[in-house]
Amino acid sequence: MDLGLKGRTAVVTGGSKGIGLACAIGFAAEGCSVHLVARDQSRLEAARERIRAAHPVEVWLHAADLRDGAAVKRVAAACRDADILVNNAGDIPGGSVLDIDEATWRHAWDLKVFGYLNMTREMLAQMKERGRGAIVNVIGMAGEKPSFEYVCGATANAGLAAFTKGVGQKSTQFGVRCVAVHPPATRTDRIVALMRNVARQKYGDESRVDEVVKDGGFGRIIEPEQVADTVVYLASERAGHLSGIVLNLGA
Repeated sequence: MDLGLKGRTAVVTGGSKGIGLACAIGFAAEGCSVHLVARDQSRLEAARERIRAAHPVEVWLHAADLRDGAAVKRVAAACRDADILVNNAGDIPGGSVLDIDEATWRHAWDLKVFGYLNMTREMLAQMKERGRGAIVNVIGMAGEKPSFEYVCGATANAGLAAFTKGVGQKSTQFGVRCVAVHPPATRTDRIVALMRNVARQKYGDESRVDEVVKDGGFGRIIEPEQVADTVVYLASERAGHLSGIVLNLGA
């Protein structure tokens, strides 16, 4: 299916690995140029080589920590002509409200919550000037199915879902759509580490990851490419009727 994205430009945060890299590859396959944003320059360079080996598109790199508001502004300014923003960067630890102290909680939210809000604010203003654009937030099923063992992430995700719905409700008035996806547990290094932490808390044995999946706390595991396929579709005009919605990719 031709999604009509050839010649467009996408910004993907957390784009050097996992879901973000899968999204970048998905956009490149559709003929999009891609801006990759992540903290680690070497990972970014490896991601660019992987994309260029498969698809003849432009790939720009931005090594930045999106916890820093000034860094957000620099990245947004460098990407001001982009048609698509995918907010994906996040690193929220597992643990209960008793395990995570205030400093750790705030540090996690500075990236996943305020990173999303600040990137949206900057890019939305630029898209509004042009009268077109799409923002896709990659959030997480924990926002719909909170658990004691991942309460910091669940609370962040629920807030980002409300943020998406609120922004997307009116952004269409100036030609910009804002949507989100809630992936279930996805086969990335971060999620596997989180499941090991839950297994350690629940069973005293971090190797019992399969039981964590089976007990319903994380649901079934899907692949990053499955999330990416949905993100690319939602960013395309094929989904031009959708804004202010959050699509659950798990039960």
